[in-house]
Amino acid sequence: MARIAYFDCFSGCSGDMVLGALIDAGLSLEVLEKGFSSLDVHSYRFSTQKVKRSTITATKFTVTVNEAETQPERSLKDILRLIRASQLPKRVKNIASAIFQRLGEAESRIHGVPLRKVCFHEIGAVDSIIDIVGVALGIDALNIEDFYSSPLPLGSGSVATANGILPVPAPATLKLIERCRAPVVDSPHQPQAELVTPTGAAIITTLAKFAKPSMTIESVGYGAGSKDFAHWPNVLRIWIGQEIQPADSEDLILLETNIDDMSPEIYSYLMEKLFALQARDVWFTPIQMKKNRPAVNLSVLAPKHAEFDLVQTILRETSTLGIRVSPVFRHIAEREVVEFDSPLGRAKVKVKRFMGNILSVHAEYEECRRLALEHNLPLQEVYRIIETEARKYLQISLS
Repeated sequence: MARIAYFDCFSGCSGDMVLGALIDAGLSLEVLEKGFSSLDVHSYRFSTQKVKRSTITATKFTVTVNEAETQPERSLKDILRLIRASQLPKRVKNIASAIFQRLGEAESRIHGVPLRKVCFHEIGAVDSIIDIVGVALGIDALNIEDFYSSPLPLGSGSVATANGILPVPAPATLKLIERCRAPVVDSPHQPQAELVTPTGAAIITTLAKFAKPSMTIESVGYGAGSKDFAHWPNVLRIWIGQEIQPADSEDLILLETNIDDMSPEIYSYLMEKLFALQARDVWFTPIQMKKNRPAVNLSVLAPKHAEFDLVQTILRETSTLGIRVSPVFRHIAEREVVEFDSPLGRAKVKVKRFMGNILSVHAEYEECRRLALEHNLPLQEVYRIIETEARKYLQISLS
């Protein structure tokens, strides 16, 4: 099971809210201090404190910049170079760079300027760099592999920015939401305020799929926003735990290709190699191709992670020039081998279940063959005896 995080954005999200929630869920401040020390960013300090937002206690993450020292205006190129030059782990660099890249692209489209000329203003300020790099550090330290998010609240009113007074959601926020077609919600109970900031939108839309996962919850963290609304908890809630994959379903891929100029001897060898590379099933279908030539359609059902190895093997071992790939979904019945004492001796049967219900009982061929020879009985009669006794043993009645 993969370790995942679910962003519960009922009151929106910002960079400091996401980082505060990760800290609240178990991220060590020592990890942040070590990571930030490798960045060429100075004249700031960060702090955390427990605060109340309405009736909920949450962690507030704050970056304080020394106003006596001028901070350089940073472009996207400057920020990416700063991250690359650090001693941060590779995964942290990749996550932080991807978030800033998405943020820069949104600003570029909003202001109609080339990406290389985008000036980040407050988005490129020290606190946003610390927020985004801190989130990446938290993801890596907490071993989170995949991300999900609730719909994002729209908020309302206006917000003051370096570009003047702008409507809520801010244009960059709305562009980020539009780009990934994120679902949004509008509730009459939400306060009139900016609930999703551009930095928060960049983090969520870069990392997360908008769905509620099946999961076991190991920890929950609350990150506090700057404003304290009277009757609404201004917090981001993050759930961290293990993703649960349903036992009765599976996402797979189907690889297919048509072959009309290969020796039949190769197919058996190919099938063995594909099964060794985790193919769930392999089959050959006779087909007619152009000019009425007889041919074979090769079909391979496999997990997504095995795609590259399977494709490479098919291209190397066959004469095909191309392979079709399509996602498929299958329901899976649970299978169990049950051993019991029958009137003919010890026997095994396969039991098929789905959603907890037993659907069928089938005797194993080798077991029935052995018993038929031992007792000098017809094989079909042995099948009948074993399956009848197995149903009694399992105390079931199949229609």
